Parts: sequence; C-alpha cells; structure tokens
Amino acid sequence: TSTLVTHTIINTLYTIVQYATKAICLFHPHHSHLCFSAKPSDFEILAIIGKGTFGKVLLAKLKSDNKFYAVKVLQKKIILKKKEQNNIMAERNVLLKSMKHPFLVGLHYSFQTPEKLYFVMDYVNGGELFYHLQREHCFLEPRARFYTAELASAIGYLHSHNIVYRDLKPENVLLDSEGHVVLTDFGLCKEGIDPESTTSTFCGTPEYLAPEVLKQQPYDHTVDWWCLGTVLYEMIYGLPPFYSQDMSEMYDNILHRPLSLPGGASSVACDLLMGLLHKDQHRRLGAIADFLEVKNHTFFSPINWDDLYHRRIKPPYNPNVKGPADMQHIDPEFTKEMVSGSVGVTPEFSNLSTSSPNCRTFRFYIAATQNAPLLHWLFIHTEQKKCILEKHLFLLYPLV
Repeated sequence: TSTLVTHTIINTLYTIVQYATKAICLFHPHHSHLCFSAKPSDFEILAIIGKGTFGKVLLAKLKSDNKFYAVKVLQKKIILKKKEQNNIMAERNVLLKSMKHPFLVGLHYSFQTPEKLYFVMDYVNGGELFYHLQREHCFLEPRARFYTAELASAIGYLHSHNIVYRDLKPENVLLDSEGHVVLTDFGLCKEGIDPESTTSTFCGTPEYLAPEVLKQQPYDHTVDWWCLGTVLYEMIYGLPPFYSQDMSEMYDNILHRPLSLPGGASSVACDLLMGLLHKDQHRRLGAIADFLEVKNHTFFSPINWDDLYHRRIKPPYNPNVKGPADMQHIDPEFTKEMVSGSVGVTPEFSNLSTSSPNCRTFRFYIAATQNAPLLHWLFIHTEQKKCILEKHLFLLYPLV
C-alpha cells in the first residue's frame, strides 16, 4: 500500500511540474519549446550512450525535425526503491533553469509513462573531460585554465540561483562539438541555499569531497569551489590532490595532509589551488564574494570573462566531431549494445551491469538510509590508477 501511495505521489508531483512548465512557456517565450507535449514514440533511438543508477541515456532523433537529443530514461521503481524522488524533481528544476547558461546542459522536453520518466536534453558529443584526461594524462596550463574558467562561470550561475552543485568531477563535465565545457548531471544539487544558508547531507564522490562534508559539518556553496580546485589539480597533475587507493587513507589525507604542489605549475596556478583547496571553508577562496572572488584571481587574468560567457574564445582543443550524431568520443562499452527503435521499449534496468572489461569508472554516490549501513562497491580507474574493486561499509545519512 505504501508503495502505491508513494507511486501516486511521484506521479502527482510530476504532473504539477508539467503544468507549471506549460505556464512558464506561455509567459516566457524563450521557453516556448517546452509547450510541445512529447511522448516516447516521437523519438527514434539510435544508441545507448550512458548508464546510471536509475536507468540509461540514449541518443535519439526527434522524428518531427530530425534533431538529435540525449534522452535520460529513469525507472520509477528504482527511484521509489531508493527514495530518490525529491532529488529527481530537483534535477528537473535545475535543468529548466540551466537553459540560460552556455556551459550547463539544457532540458528540451520531459514526460512520463507509468513506468518511466524521460528527460530530453542536449546531445553533447565531444566526450567527457574524464575521457580526455584518461587519454592525455594531464593538460597544459592554458587548457586547464580555459576549462576551469568555463566551469567557474557555470558554478557561479548556479550559486546565483541559490543552487549548490555538490558533485563536480571530470565525469560530469562534457565537451561540446567545438570544445566548450558543458556541466551535466544535477542529481545531487541542493536548491534553496542562499549565501547565508547551509546544508549537511553527506554526499558526493570520494576523491572530491570537501573536509567539512567528511566531518559531517554544515556546509555552503564553498564545497563547489573545493571541487573546482580538485578538478583543476587533476587537470594539471593527472590525479586528484589527496588520492589514495585506500579509502580511509584518502579521507585522512583530505582532512589532515597539507596540499602538495609538485613542480610544473605556475606560481599563480599554485596560489589559486591553495585558495580553492583551503581546508577551512570560511577561509577558502570564494567564501566571501563567491564567483566574483574566484574570477578576479590572477590565474584568470588572460581571460576576458564577457568573451568567455559569449563563447567568443576559441577552445584550446577541438574534438573534431563529424556531425550532430557523431559518437566517436562515447565509450564503446555503451554504444556496442543493441537497442530497440523506440524510447518507450528500452531494455529493462535489470539488464544493466556495473562492471566492464575496461574497468570503466563507477563512483557511486555516498548516500544511504538514515542509520543504516550501505555496502558500496567502488570501481575507480584512470590510466594512473590501478583498476581496483573495493568494498566499503559506511554508516551514512539520507540525501535530503
């Protein structure tokens, strides 16, 4: 009975949001495309391009105009089982807001069937930042600066809407066909966090967790600047700053080990890293003036921020995609799978596997039911990290 009630609640919530979307598109012409009432049969499925905890991401073509989209298909029964309906709705809210920013993935349509939820988003086919880091080990500083600046702009935009992202990592950053970054996956976003507010949920990805999150202390928007510093460090040096194959050692490193800055980076890059990766969130770069404080750092002096926002700066790397449906930068682990021709009859979630021959990274979110242990199977891999399988038992807190 409780499952039926919960299922009814999620359907009702989703219907309310759909009506709200229609109201938005009536009064805001730039959202007019959301008035189109899409359904699964409107799309032709071409390939599987990703998998996640709740379902799959598909490359699809809208039959009416032959445009290509990434369709995120979520299984309601998995969402309900994991009690994640609030986070799914928050992700959709953030996706709607993100369409006004050039470095955040945009939502075009959303709809549902009795079993599934569908988010139809931009298809961004330049490859994950993680994929390019795997292949090249690290980036030259000008390239790392360019990506960091665009990510900082995106994070600053979210903060201006009282949204904390909470899961910045190379796997959640895509490159578009020209080489600009696109931030995706808003499943861990927290809405309603104004400059004076905090939250305390223990969530994120192990290598990128800020010290205050590990300590289970109240935290604010500065967790995103810590993550940005961690990603910048990884782009410059090839590994996250406190990485260890031993999870306990890595957590201890994050909490207590001083930041190590090997040779090879400029003095301004090192200064920025020390500011972003300050263990005291109140003294961290961005704690006072948020994005304005970060963008004014000397490291970004070569950047014209207005040109950056309007995409007038030529990216340092061009993915050289062959067209809007090109999949050369998508992991073959996904694209080699057979798919049916309709979004509505995609293979069931139970057929998904979390392991793969090439040890593809699966860093699961650290979140569990209140006062209940969760067994985590964590797959971590880059060219510099050995492919390892570790079991970790945590006593964690719910995602709220």
